Amino acid sequence: MDAACERLDRQINIMEVCGTHTVAIFRNGVKTFIPKRLNLISGPGCPVCVTDQSYIDICLDIAKRDDCLIATYGDMIRVPGKSGAMEKHRGRNVKVIFSAEDALLLAKENPSKTVVLLAVGFETTAPATAVVVKEAAEQGLENFCVYSGHKLVIPAMRALLSEKNDNIDAFLCPGHVSVIIGYGAFREIADDYRKPCVVAGFEPMQIIEGLAEICRLLEEGKTEVTSIYTAVVTEKGNEKAQALLREVFDAADGYWRGLGRIKKSTLKLKKKYERFDALKKLGIEEHPHEDESGCRCGEVLCGLIEPPQCGLFENRCTPESPVGPCMVSGEGTCAAWYKYGRKKRGQ
Repeated sequence: MDAACERLDRQINIMEVCGTHTVAIFRNGVKTFIPKRLNLISGPGCPVCVTDQSYIDICLDIAKRDDCLIATYGDMIRVPGKSGAMEKHRGRNVKVIFSAEDALLLAKENPSKTVVLLAVGFETTAPATAVVVKEAAEQGLENFCVYSGHKLVIPAMRALLSEKNDNIDAFLCPGHVSVIIGYGAFREIADDYRKPCVVAGFEPMQIIEGLAEICRLLEEGKTEVTSIYTAVVTEKGNEKAQALLREVFDAADGYWRGLGRIKKSTLKLKKKYERFDALKKLGIEEHPHEDESGCRCGEVLCGLIEPPQCGLFENRCTPESPVGPCMVSGEGTCAAWYKYGRKKRGQ
């Protein structure tokens, strides 16, 4: 890796598009082990962080309704919206769950309430949502619905390179997502944008090996797609999970924090299952809007700035009192910087 970087003789910008990679890089001090010419950039890999502000505000409106019960994973309840965070409704109209099946159980236990599963995540978690939607249909569970915020990684990478940040030389691709979609899915990024894509695991040496492979490809002038996470990632991925997603969801235009509206980047329920669509069931219309708090999470997610360049970072925005989702989520870049990056700066 050192020799390849020396021969390239320039700064090399590598973006990871996985929150787990981001945290692992900071927690294990990976940046201290790599050549100075390697610049690691954190991208839109945290599902909570990329969720549009309007989604959060709609969730808050639903949380105020006594006829509804929100089922959500933990990080979402602390993301601030226009009227606070869902955390203040926890225990009454908001329940924290650990699996999609928990939401179905809540619906069975609370027949007088409409249970709304906040389905946020990339291709990794979307199959579990698809399973419970099918189960709800089979069981005739009509007080269950899903507010789908599931995102697709490839459209986000395309939007990033096309509109927001073309100063990226290569991608360290996500291991978890690649289990589902396969490393071959990134070939369109390599072919269309001439950017090498390498899938790696999450241990420090796996990450370093992935970075070394990227440097080798760049030095040789190759824009290939490879995987060094061969224990769990194949070229075609999990075809059964892919078939399940195609059965339950359609790819629709969707809004991302920092990236705006991206065509066919969000999973919405097919017409066959639209009676389980929370927005349709509750008669809610989406009106996307920007975060007006001064938070610069959107720029962080696009790799345009690092967290310390946001004026709120460490001042108004801390893990104890977060302003933006990148400080809330356990996979957020700001949270990783705050917890691990400050040590490098002697704080």
